[in-house]
Formats: sequence, C-alpha cells, structure tokens
Amino acid sequence: MSARATGPNLLQENVGVLKSRMGTFYPGSHVIFRGHDLHTDLKDMDWVELYVFGITNRRFSKEQLRLMHAIWTYTSYPDVRLWNNRIAALAGSCRSTGTLGMAAALAVSEASIYGGGILVRAMDFFIRTRQRLESGGDLTDCIREEFDAYRSIGGYGRPLINGDERNQHMLALARELGLDQGPHLCLAFAIEEVLLAGRWRMKMNYAALVAALGADIGLAPREFYLFMFPVFLAGMPPGFIEASDRPEGTLYPVSCTDILYEGQPRRTWSCQSGN
Repeated sequence: MSARATGPNLLQENVGVLKSRMGTFYPGSHVIFRGHDLHTDLKDMDWVELYVFGITNRRFSKEQLRLMHAIWTYTSYPDVRLWNNRIAALAGSCRSTGTLGMAAALAVSEASIYGGGILVRAMDFFIRTRQRLESGGDLTDCIREEFDAYRSIGGYGRPLINGDERNQHMLALARELGLDQGPHLCLAFAIEEVLLAGRWRMKMNYAALVAALGADIGLAPREFYLFMFPVFLAGMPPGFIEASDRPEGTLYPVSCTDILYEGQPRRTWSCQSGN
C-alpha cells in the first residue's frame, strides 16, 4: 500500500484485497490465530490466556495470568442495582433475549466516570506521571495539574464510600504471586499518600489498583482497555435469569405518582374524521 495514498486512491488500493496479520479462517481445514494454528498450536490455552494473546500477541507467565483471572473475578457483582447489571436484568424483565441484554449492559459498562473509561484514565495518568518524575518532576505538582484538567484523579475516591472492598483481596493475591512491587503500583500508593495527606482525602479504588497492576505486567492503555471489556460480565447473567423468572415487568416498576412532570397539563385529544 502506498504511504501517500488518500481518499479514493486509498480505497482503490484496497478493493478486493483483505490482508490480515491477525488471522485467517480456512473452511474445512484450519484457523490461523496471530500466526498460530488455533486448534493445534494454541489448543491448550485457557480462554483468558487466548483472549489476552489475541490483544497483545504476547505470552504471559502463569502468575500474571492468575492475576488477570482475579481482576475479572473480584469485580463480578450479581447486584441488579448496579448501573450495567440493571440493564441486563431489565432485558430479562421485559422478555428480551439474553444476548441483547448482555450486549447492552456491556456497552454501558464503558461509562467514563464509573465504568471502563476511568480505567484508561488511571493508567494514562500513571504512565505520564512516572515519566514526569523520572525527568525530575514533582508528584504533588502532577496531581494538582491533573485536578485542574479533569477535576478528579482517575482511580481515586468513590461515589458511595471512600474505599474499595476489592483492594485488600487483590493486593493479597499480588503479594502471593510476587507481583506487588512494580513501579506503577508503588506510584499508585505514593499518589494515595499525597491525596490522603492533602485536602483531597481520597483513597485508591479498584480502577487505580488494577490499572497499576496492568501497567506493571506490560499492558499498554489500549491493551488494558480491551482486556477489561468483559470485567463485569460474570455478574450479569444471574440478574437476567432472576428477572426472567419473575412476572414480566415487575423489576423496578415506577408509579405515575412518583414521576415529577412539569410539562403540559392534561389535554383532551379529539379524532377528526378523514385524518
């Protein structure tokens, strides 16, 4: 492909051509997955290992993979009060399909404030801050500048409670696996110390912790973002199933008297003949 091709010329160069370095399906024969035969070379991979290999084209140690499994497991909450699980459950309550319910719930899991979006912000902040510190920068200055830009620090503080019940379990596992001394995790704790000592009084939450761990095992922000895509998935089917087993429409019904309406008052509609 020409490096200078643009517009129609770029499209013309790709007419009838599909070249992929990721993989190819040969019907009735075999499947190539990032240069390897899926059913022979990669047949012994578990699903998470294959998923991460597809994202990164890298192999990870058994300790790193154990940590990745736990990152997903420790945040699989089957509580339909949570914003994304509620969508999956409402899909069951209105008798939609499980696939549509799960897909919609995963789509909103990308929320920028309390969903997947904050994970990328946290990792990006760690990477930028570490680079600044290595160049002689000051950590408190980095934190203040981040507050000035975003009014928050990705991965610190929590709407419901200033703390996170998952962190102690994830840290215990990281210590057990020997993965608790990475530079980004050390930085995450240093940031927490500054926030707690200053006027911000904010503790690290799960987003910052797993973003630091992800950076320390070598995941880039886009790789980490794609890895975290199914992180809430295991908590969604239970809510869908339970709502499907209850009478239709009985999940979170709202009475008309509970709706604050400030629009037009009640009107009488008349049907005119011929329309």
